[in-house]
Amino acid sequence: MKYVDMLLDLLFPRKCAFCHRLTQNGAAVCPRCREKLPYTSYSARQDFPHLDACYSPLYYTDEVRQSLLRYKFGGLRMYASIYGEFLAKCIDENRISCDSISWVPLSRRRLRKRGYDQARLLAEDLSGRLSIPCASTLRKVRNNARQSATGDAEKRRRNVMGVYEAIPAADIRGKTILLVDDIVTTGATLSEAASVLQKAGAASVIGLTLARRKE
Repeated sequence: MKYVDMLLDLLFPRKCAFCHRLTQNGAAVCPRCREKLPYTSYSARQDFPHLDACYSPLYYTDEVRQSLLRYKFGGLRMYASIYGEFLAKCIDENRISCDSISWVPLSRRRLRKRGYDQARLLAEDLSGRLSIPCASTLRKVRNNARQSATGDAEKRRRNVMGVYEAIPAADIRGKTILLVDDIVTTGATLSEAASVLQKAGAASVIGLTLARRKE
C-alpha cells in the first residue's frame, strides 16, 4: 500500500456502505453485511405492467434502507460502484440480456438540488462492468410529488402518469432495454417509464433496482 493511501486510511477510515461501521483493509462492505444483508432469492422477480420482469438483489429494509438514504440524500455518490457489484451479480444469476441500459431520470429541478442522478450513476456503473451501451432514453417533463409521500398503489400510479417522455434521438426502436432505478415499491414509476419506451418502439423493457419492498 502506498504511503498516501495509508495516510488517507488513518485520516478518513472506510465505513461499510450498509451498516456504516468501520471496516478493515478499506473494504467497502464488511464481512457481516456480505453474509447477513436481506438478499432476495433467485426467484424473487416481480411482474409489473409494461415490464417483461423486474429484478432486485436486496430487500429495502434496515441497513439497505439507511444506505440508500445516504446515497440519495447524503451525497455519497461513490456508493454507486458498490451497488453495481450487487446489480451485476443479479443480472448474471437471472441470465438477463439486453441491448442497452438506461435509467429512470430525475426532474431537472431535483437534479440541480441533488447534484447527481442516482439511477444514472447505477446504470453507468453497470454499463462499464458489462460492456453494454448506456444511454439516456427518457426525460422527466413534469414535476410530481415524491412517490414515497403519495400513498397507496393507485395514487402512486396516478402521480406518475404523463411524467416522462421519450427522447426523440434515443436509439430505442426494436431494442431490449434494461431500465435501472434504485428502489421499486408498487412498480408504478417503472411501469409508466416502460410504457413510454414501448410506445416509442422498444421491443421490451426489463426493470432492475438495487432494492425492493419486502411483502
